[in-house]
Amino acid sequence: MMTWLVELSATLPVLNVLRYITFRTGMATATAFFFVFWFGPAIISALRMRQGKGQPIREDGPSSHLLTKRGTPTMGGLMILAGLIVSTLLWADLSNAYVWVVLLVTVGFGGIGFWDDYLKVTKQSHKGFSGRSRLAIEAVIAGVAVFAIASISTPDLSNRLAFPFLKDLLLDLGIFYVAFGALVIVAAGNAVNLTDGLDGLAIVPVMIAAASFGFIAYLVGNAVFAGYLQIHFVIGTGELAVICGALIGAGLGFLWFNAPPAQVFMGDTGSLALGGLLGAVAVATKHEIVLAIIGGLFVLEAASVIIQVVSYKLTGRRVFKMAPIHHHFEQMGWTEPQIVIRFWIIAVVLAMVGLATLKLR
Repeated sequence: MMTWLVELSATLPVLNVLRYITFRTGMATATAFFFVFWFGPAIISALRMRQGKGQPIREDGPSSHLLTKRGTPTMGGLMILAGLIVSTLLWADLSNAYVWVVLLVTVGFGGIGFWDDYLKVTKQSHKGFSGRSRLAIEAVIAGVAVFAIASISTPDLSNRLAFPFLKDLLLDLGIFYVAFGALVIVAAGNAVNLTDGLDGLAIVPVMIAAASFGFIAYLVGNAVFAGYLQIHFVIGTGELAVICGALIGAGLGFLWFNAPPAQVFMGDTGSLALGGLLGAVAVATKHEIVLAIIGGLFVLEAASVIIQVVSYKLTGRRVFKMAPIHHHFEQMGWTEPQIVIRFWIIAVVLAMVGLATLKLR
């Protein structure tokens, strides 16, 4: 929205700074942080009053959670989404189609998560609405988004999958690219959702991934940098750095209240939306495979659940003491802060590996 002021730069040269994505990304980060930090206490109070007993705690989960986390309100993702959306609308170039596609996924997945959280709170059960129905709706939203991204992209990149380490290889998936891209977005949303099980565990790796993809989006959307690094230049994706910056700011504001002991949980409202956002940015920037590296922690969490379920159904045995894997380490005696901080370290290392693929071509 602020970008329209550039038209007045002839009269006020200082407004030229609004042309720079880097400046607007920084301002989006600051705006989102202060928005969440300022309005956070009021939102948490409203959630606590309306939810009463707060988020229902799984009886089959770690026993310590029944004592330490009972009564904590959920749907804190509303704080993150509010700060992210306000900041994006204020600082992003709203004539950029990629911005609206990513916001569509974010709001759509956030709405699904909100409804799931609402059912859990009102029924005081950890079960929301049908998993199949939820996945079906997510797939439709993601499919529409990927089709739009393919339509926006230039013909030489549309429906094509790029590979890290290989500068020239583009695999033309044709119509199947929509299904592949939708799978990436849905998987990202649900992987982040599975990771959100301890105070601060999900939000920091999400911010690390957002910082990484903000950097990638800026480079991919800049012809000079893309040419130097020999990565595919995708016109218009640089603007997605502003959204990633807004996510970082909103995440920092939320972390202030989510730091242990958490005053609020993000719930499915936040985790699904943020994972979907990362997936959509990865698809738009042609870095879907790199997302699996940078977001490797989320992949690990999701894989642990899949392995546990498959193993139990086929053999009647569990591979892990409890899934997702962060609960496995709880059962092994690791304290919550140990798990959270060690997982943050893993997320940083994986982000560095993922960013290294930009140069190793």
